[in-house]
Formats: sequence, structure tokens, C-alpha cells
Amino acid sequence: MTPFRLPSERIAAALEPELRQHLRLSDNARIRNWSVSPRGFATETFLFEVADDTGALPLVFRRPPEMSLFPDYDLLRQVLVMKRLADTEIPVPTVRWLDRGDAALGTPYFVMDRLDGEAPSDYPSYHTAGNYHSASPENRTRMWWGCVDTIAAVHQVDWRALGLEFLAMPQHGASPVEQIVNYLDAALTWAAGEQPPTYRRAIAWLRANLYEPEHVTLCWGDARMSNILYDKDYRVRGVLDWEIAYLGDHESDLAWLLFLDWASSVFEGHEPLPGTPSRAETIAYYEAKTGTTVRNLRFNEILAAVLLSVPLLRMASRVQLPPEMNITGFCTTRIEELLD
Repeated sequence: MTPFRLPSERIAAALEPELRQHLRLSDNARIRNWSVSPRGFATETFLFEVADDTGALPLVFRRPPEMSLFPDYDLLRQVLVMKRLADTEIPVPTVRWLDRGDAALGTPYFVMDRLDGEAPSDYPSYHTAGNYHSASPENRTRMWWGCVDTIAAVHQVDWRALGLEFLAMPQHGASPVEQIVNYLDAALTWAAGEQPPTYRRAIAWLRANLYEPEHVTLCWGDARMSNILYDKDYRVRGVLDWEIAYLGDHESDLAWLLFLDWASSVFEGHEPLPGTPSRAETIAYYEAKTGTTVRNLRFNEILAAVLLSVPLLRMASRVQLPPEMNITGFCTTRIEELLD
């Protein structure tokens, strides 16, 4: 990180002249209601409005975190994905501009429009708080299927026509599944130094069970309820957080959704809320929606648990959390269940 990284309380003042220039606003345009976003941890995010004589525009400011949680973190990656999905049916935010330098604000950053809507709760989980928790069972079902519909839509975009080939990782192998497994092997070592035994075992199992995917698609990477904005009628209004998008087997996003829903309910000691479709119902719905057959879900759920462990192990290693604070416990529990 650059030594000139601005503290969060100074960003708004430094950003105002950039907003006036990029958005062609009057000299009296001002930022108001600046606040840190409670969402996400891989990118530092702030919500605000820029207001002048013509009204107020809700926007989002994002910059790299002070401590990178992935070895290949790049703002340009997520910006390009959103820009190239802009003309598809997937409702991504409009990126206003990306500054890859550090002269203006001390770090690279980008500004995008803030979409209306409310995302289900991350912490505490959406099964215990937030709009999913407060919804009726019927509306929970609508929200769940909206998330699965979104995942299916991501997998049906023509990633070649959209120019998303840069999301491949040829340096890590010949095929997409081999690439993501080799990437994770290297990322785990980067995050934790010596890989914990559960992860060494998981990587060995994944390597021993490599396969050629029937369909290589754009993978959202972070496909979960809490990355979707819903309107008051519980319909999808926005799809967020593309930091770890990649090209791979479409089943990986479905596995990520199911793994994190398990972590948000069964792992916490309670069943999913009424109205939440079952695992079997979700698989059947996805298959009907996409016209594909889900064949490698166990592989991809192990993959999901390993992938999510990378930023968690990085935080635990760098911050030197005490042993009793096992923030990867749900990942290792699920991996061990699936490997046994």
C-alpha cells in the first residue's frame, strides 16, 4: 500500500473536487451523509450523496483494503466486470470512473452509482435478522428464487462476446477447474504461510478429483443472498461484489450459495427459516432454469469452503487472532463433513 493512504475521515474532502470534475458539477457541489458501508470486507466501501443546486445523487466510493485479503486483488477486475455486464439483464451498478493512480486520494479507487434496495443481513445472518428474517415465508421464497435466477443469468451471459477472457488464469493450469484449484493452493500458502492440515487434505482431494466441466461460464464468485439488493416487493434490484469473479464451472456459484446458507443456519444451530427452499429443491430449480445437470456439487462445495478460507486465514494470520477465535471454523467443519 502507498504510504499516503488517506484516513477515512479525510476522503470526502479530497473526493469533492474529483466529483466536480468527473461528473461536471458546479463549484458548490458538496458531499453529504458520508458513512462507511457495513457490507463486505474485501474492499473498503463508503456510501454518500453528492448534492448541488440540481439535487442529490447517491453514490458509492470503493478503494482497496489496507490489508489485501487476496493475492491478486485488483480494482480494475471488478470494474471491468461491472462495465461489461452493464448491457445485460444483470442489474449491476454503473461505474462512474476508476482512478488507478494514487495522486488524488492516496490509493486507487472508483466511484459508482448506489442502487436502491436492501440486502439480506450478513452478520448476524439473514436467518436471524434483516429483511429476509422479517419477510413472510412466501416472500422469503421469492427472494431465494430471485437469487437463484440471478446466478442462472450470470451463467448464461456470453463471456467471450463481453470480453471477459481476462478472468481466466492460464498461469495456474490448462483447464478452468485445474486453474482454480492451483490458484487456491497458492493463495492458501500466501494467506497462512503453512497450510493447516484440513486445507492440505482438501487441496489433495480436489487435485485427485479434477474434471472437465461441461459448461465454462462466468462465475460470480461471491454468489449469495447478502450480495443482492431487493426492493420492497422482494424482487432483485441490484447484484453486488464482483471482486473474485472468474471463469469456471457454473456449479461453483450454486455450491457457494448452498454452503453459505448452511453456514448461516445449520452450522449456527438452527434450521433455515420457513419459506427457504431446500437444497434438493434449489438444485432442481437451477437445473430447470439453465437446462443443465448438476453433477459436481460436492467438489464445488469443498472448493467454495476453501476459497472463502483464503481471506479469513489472511486476517487471522496478519492480525494474529488468539486460537479461541476460530473464524474459519465453519469452513473447516464443512470441508471435513464433505471429505468424510
